[in-house]
Amino acid sequence: MNLMTLFPFLRWFKLITPETLKADFLAGLTGAVIVLPQGVAFATIAGLPPQYGLYTAMVTPIIAALFGSSHHLVSGPTTAISIVVFSAISNHATPGSPEFISLALTLTFLAGVYQLAFGIGRLGSLVNFVSHTVVIGFTAGAAILIATSQMKHITGIVIPKGETFLHVWLDIFTDLGHLNPYLVSIALVTLLTALATKIFLPKLPNLLIGMVVGALLALYFKQSTDSIKLVGEIPAHLPPFSTPDFSWEAIKTLAPEAFAVALLGLIEAVSISRAVASKSNQRIDANQEFIGQGLSNITGSFFSSYAGSGSFTRSGINYEAGAKTPLSAIFAALLLMLIVLLIAPLTAYLPVAAMGGVILLVAYNLVDFPHIKRVLTMSKSETAVLLTTFFATLFLELEFAIYLGVILSLVFFLAKTSTPHIPTLSVDPSTPHRKLVNIEKIPLKQCPQIKIIRIDMSVYFGSINYIQNRLARIVENEQIKHILIVSSGINFIDLAGAEALVIENRRLKAMGGGLYFVGIKSSVYEFAAKSCFIHNIGPDHFFDTKKAAIHELYNRVDHDICAKCNALIFKECE
Repeated sequence: MNLMTLFPFLRWFKLITPETLKADFLAGLTGAVIVLPQGVAFATIAGLPPQYGLYTAMVTPIIAALFGSSHHLVSGPTTAISIVVFSAISNHATPGSPEFISLALTLTFLAGVYQLAFGIGRLGSLVNFVSHTVVIGFTAGAAILIATSQMKHITGIVIPKGETFLHVWLDIFTDLGHLNPYLVSIALVTLLTALATKIFLPKLPNLLIGMVVGALLALYFKQSTDSIKLVGEIPAHLPPFSTPDFSWEAIKTLAPEAFAVALLGLIEAVSISRAVASKSNQRIDANQEFIGQGLSNITGSFFSSYAGSGSFTRSGINYEAGAKTPLSAIFAALLLMLIVLLIAPLTAYLPVAAMGGVILLVAYNLVDFPHIKRVLTMSKSETAVLLTTFFATLFLELEFAIYLGVILSLVFFLAKTSTPHIPTLSVDPSTPHRKLVNIEKIPLKQCPQIKIIRIDMSVYFGSINYIQNRLARIVENEQIKHILIVSSGINFIDLAGAEALVIENRRLKAMGGGLYFVGIKSSVYEFAAKSCFIHNIGPDHFFDTKKAAIHELYNRVDHDICAKCNALIFKECE
C-alpha cells in the first residue's frame, strides 16, 4: 500500500498553483455564504439546535475533501439526510434535547463506520446497481414531509406532536380560521424575497437575503404582537469536542437506522460526484468516496457534527464558481468558521417563521421535476421504483422507504440480467470470411442439425433457468441435439451456471448430441478449468475458432440427413 492510497489528497496537492489557490478561495467564499442559511435550516429539519448544521458544514467538508476522490464534491448537511436523522431519533428522544443530540452523534458515528467498511471492502461498485431514481423518489417525498413539518411554524396552528403526514394537513384545514397573519406574512415575504433574488440577482446569496428581510419584518411586527418566536442566538465559537453515546443499548437501537443513513449518504455522494465529474471530465473512484464519506462522519461525530453527505446544490455551485481542486471545499469550511464567529449573535433576531419560509424553498428545490417527468414517460420499471419510494417515504418509516426503493431497484436489475439476449446465428455466405450473423437482422438458411446461438450476458444463478428453457425449446421444437454456443459475450460463469450447463450437455449427450462452446474469454476459461466445468463437459466440446468448431460438429451429425439437405450453409456441406 503506497502513500497515495493512504493519503489520496497527495494526488491533487500537485495541482495547486497560485492561480488555482485564487480560484478555490473565491469558490470557497461563495460556498461559505450559501451554506450559512442552509446549515441552520438543515439542522432545524434534523431536530437539532441550529449551530449543529453549521458545525457539520465546518468539519465534514474538510475530511471528505482530503480523503475523497472528487475535485468538486462539497459534503456537509443535506436535506434528505437531515430528515432521516430526525425520523430515526425522534422515536427515542425529544428533538433538541441533550439525549437527542447524543443519539444523533452516535447515529453519525455508526453511519460513518458502515461507509468506511464499504470503502475498505472495495464495495463502491454496489452503487452502480442502485438506481438514482431511488434518491429522486425519496427526496421528492422528503420534500413534502419537510414542508409539512414547517406548517405549524408558518401558520401558528397548534399541531400535536407525532402526527402523521395526513393528520397534520387535516388539522391545518380544520383550523384554517386560526391562522396567524403575522407568521404567514413573515414566511411569505422571506420566501418571495429569496425567489426574487434568485431570479433577478442570481449571484447574490438569495436564502441569506430572504432571511434578513424576514427578520426585519418580524422586528416591525414586534410592536403589534408577541406571537413571533425567534431562533435564538447561535454560540459564536468553533465546533466543540463531543462524545457519542457508545453504550450497547444505543448502538443496538441505532444500528439499523445508521445503515439507512449510510446507504442514502453513499448513493447521494457518488451520484452527485459523478454528475459533476461528467462536466469536469474527472474520473471518480467510488471506493475512495466511500472512505472519504465514512471518515468525515466518524470524525464529525467527535466534533458536534451530525451525519452529512454530498450536496448537489453546493457541489454544482462550487464547480460553476470555478473551483479547481478540493481545496475550495476546505476554504468554504474555514471561511464559514470566520463568518460564524463574526455574525453568530445576529441569529438572535431570526424568526422561526422566516426559517420556515427558507425551508419551504429548500424543500421545493429538492424535487427534481425534469428527472421525474423523464422517468414517468420513458421507463415503467423506473416509474415503479420512483412511485414506490415516493409513497413509502410519505406513509411508512423513512428508513424502510430507502430499503424498499433499493431492493426494488435491485430486483429490476436482476430481472434484466436474468433474461439474457440469446440470438440465433447462421453463416452469411456473402461475407468474405463467411461470418456468423444474427438471423433476426438478415434472413439466412439454418442447418437442420446444428443450432448456433450466442449468449450475450453472464451465465449465473439468476440467468441459468432462462438459458435452460431456451435450450429445451430448441430440442423440443426444432428436434436439434447439437447446440453450438458462441461464448464471446459471456463475461462470467458461476458454479450454479456451470453445473446447469453440465446437466444440459449430459441430457443432449444421451440423445446423441451435445453442448459445444467457441470463443470463450480467457478469464472465463480459467474459471471453467478450475471448477472442472471443462473436464465434466469434455475438452473436445471447446473450440478456439468458429472454423474448427463447425468442422468437428459436421463430423458428428447424421450424414444421411445431410444427403437430403438443401441448406448447404457450411463449406463442409459442399
